[in-house]
Amino acid sequence: ASGARLHMAYFRPGGVAFDLPPKLLDDIGAWAERFPQIIDDCETLLTENRIFKQRTVDIGVINAEQCFDWGFTGPNLRAAGVAWDLRKAQPYDAYDKMQFDIPVGTHGDCYERYVVRILEMHESVRIIKQCVNDMPGGPCKADDHKISPPRRAEMKQSMEALIHHFKLYTEGYRVPEGEVYAAVEAPKGEFAVYLVSDGTNKPYRCKIRAPGFAHLQAMDFLSRGHMLADVVANIGSLDIVFGEIDR
Repeated sequence: ASGARLHMAYFRPGGVAFDLPPKLLDDIGAWAERFPQIIDDCETLLTENRIFKQRTVDIGVINAEQCFDWGFTGPNLRAAGVAWDLRKAQPYDAYDKMQFDIPVGTHGDCYERYVVRILEMHESVRIIKQCVNDMPGGPCKADDHKISPPRRAEMKQSMEALIHHFKLYTEGYRVPEGEVYAAVEAPKGEFAVYLVSDGTNKPYRCKIRAPGFAHLQAMDFLSRGHMLADVVANIGSLDIVFGEIDR
C-alpha cells in the first residue's frame, strides 16, 4: 500500500498515508487462500525431519523465568510456555474484534520456537481473512491539516491548504508536554516507543524498544555447553534482525 521496502511511513498522525489501492483486498484474500499450502510444504520438509530435529531439539533451551530475566517477548517467550501476546492481553486497533489463538510451547528450545512460528503463520492468515472480509469504508485520515497534509488537488485550488502544507512540512506540529509509552506485538516480539515532549515541535526524547536487542543479549547464555555449529540454530530460532540491535 505504500510502495516502500523499509520504513514505509504508512501509519501517520491522523490516520494513514493513502487509501488502499483498488482490488488490493481481493489480491490479499486470494493470497491468503494459497499461503497455508506453502506453510504445509515447509512443515512437510522440516517438522518431522530427523536431521532438522537433531539440530534443534534440546538446543538453546530457556525456561519461562529465564525468559523474563532476559527480557524475551513474542514467539521466543511463548515457546517457553508463557501465553503472553499484547494483541490479546492489551488489545489495540481491531484486535479485540479478531478471533485467533495464541500458540504456546513448553520446552523453550530451538525446535519449539520454530513450531510456534509455524502455528502463528496459520493464525496470521486467520486474522488477515477476517480483516479482508470486515474492512470498513470511509476516510483514511483526519481532515485537520495541522497534523495531516491536505490533498494535492486541494492545494491547487486553496491557498489556505497550500499554507498548511508548507507549515506542516517545514515546522511540524507542537505536542503538549508529557510522555507516552506505546507497545505493539510485532512478528519478532514487543516493539515499543517511549516519547517525551517538552511542548516543542521536536521530541525531547525518543527511545525505541526493539525485541531483537533483548534476544541477542541471551546468545551467550543459550549457547553454553553446545557446539559452535549450534550457535547458528540459536540465532536463527531467535529470529534476530541485526539492523534493529545497532545502538
